[in-house]
Amino acid sequence: MEMGFISRIGAVTLNPANLTDLADRFGSDKGTIKHRYSELYHMLFHPYRDRPINFLEMGLQIGGPEHGKSADRTTTDLPSIRMWLEFFSMAQIHGLDVSDFGWFEDPRFHFHRCDMDLRENIRRAGDLLPELDIIIDDASHASHHQQNAFLELFPKLASGGLYIIEDLRWQPPPYEKDGITKTAALFRGFSEGRKFEHNDPQIEAEFTRLAPQISGCFMFTARYHKKRADQVAVIHKR
Repeated sequence: MEMGFISRIGAVTLNPANLTDLADRFGSDKGTIKHRYSELYHMLFHPYRDRPINFLEMGLQIGGPEHGKSADRTTTDLPSIRMWLEFFSMAQIHGLDVSDFGWFEDPRFHFHRCDMDLRENIRRAGDLLPELDIIIDDASHASHHQQNAFLELFPKLASGGLYIIEDLRWQPPPYEKDGITKTAALFRGFSEGRKFEHNDPQIEAEFTRLAPQISGCFMFTARYHKKRADQVAVIHKR
């Protein structure tokens, strides 16, 4: 098959565009310019590509409060959202961020503004969301933000859905709380022993209650011209 060839089988159009190519075209750091997560995601998400799914990404543009900028900063682009809209032909794409991206208009994009520092904020945002098929957490990367989001939003995930947490190797100094169990350690322990261990007994109990709903979990490590590896947690719901 020649590059760029689009064929039809009955009424179904086969779109050969690779997710890494789309990431690079739209300037998403999920492509070759930084993380190269797009190679993993192309394999995981291809079965969903032309289905009417509900997709949520948290964290829509680099340079927010985790990097010392105001939550009320002027936002200029949504590289990953543009990529997802191109990749998923029928998906409803939801975006959640502490900064305002309400200016971006597309009939399949829905924006939710939320400060993830408080769980009740995430809970309120979750009440406005439909049942979700894929969730990606690429927000602040603070451990408690990641854990707040998982506890509130994993129940919104449909059976068979995927919950992904990016950039587990890095936590932002402005947000990270001293002494909290790192999200990477939390899910690595579960992937190895089917048991959550957290230094806060209440949080551990909440994760433990969700454990029977998890059919599988693995830690993906990406290296692309970096001295340190990037880690991604992929959690599949029963």
